[in-house]
Amino acid sequence: TSAPFFYDLLKFDEAVVSTQSTGEEGGVVTECQIKTMEADEILDFNFTSMGVENKIIMKSECLRDAFNDLDTSSQVLEILMSPDTPWFKLSTFGQAGTTTHEYPKDSEMVESFECTRTRTNRYKLTLLKPSIKALLQSTKISIRTDGRGFLSLQYMIKTEDGNTCFVEYLCAPDENNED
Repeated sequence: TSAPFFYDLLKFDEAVVSTQSTGEEGGVVTECQIKTMEADEILDFNFTSMGVENKIIMKSECLRDAFNDLDTSSQVLEILMSPDTPWFKLSTFGQAGTTTHEYPKDSEMVESFECTRTRTNRYKLTLLKPSIKALLQSTKISIRTDGRGFLSLQYMIKTEDGNTCFVEYLCAPDENNED
C-alpha cells in the first residue's frame, strides 16, 4: 500500500487568504478550501476575572433542557443576571412567542451565584449554537459576563480516562439589540 499524499497551498490576495488542502489515499481524493478575510475591526476578547461582573456555575443538564425548549426561530438569546429575583433568566423571542427559563440562585442546579449588578444582554443564537456541542458533553458550566456585556461560557468536561478538561466559548453581545 502507498502512504497517503497531502499537499497544502496558500494564496494571498490582499485582505483575503485562501488555503487549499488536497489529499489522496487509496484512490480517494479529498479537497478542502478555506477562505479567510481580514476583519474590519478586531474585537478585544480579553476576558479577565478582574472584569467579571456576574458569574453563575450550574449543572449542565438544566441548561441542556433550556436550550431544547428555547424557540429556535428567535434571532437572539437574552440573558438576564441579577442580584435580585429572577436572578438568572434565559429568553428567546420567536414565532412561537417568548420562551423563558428562570433559575433562582438557591436552586439545587446552581452551585455558585455571584452577581454584582443587574445586566441584560442579547446574543445571536447562530453564534451560540456551536457551543452546544461542548454543552452536551459537559457536567458543569460557568456563565460569566463582564462590564462590556461579553459572555464567557466555560464547560467542564470529564474525559474517557477520568481527567477533567475545560472548553471556553466567548461571545460579544448583539449590538443591534442592546438595552
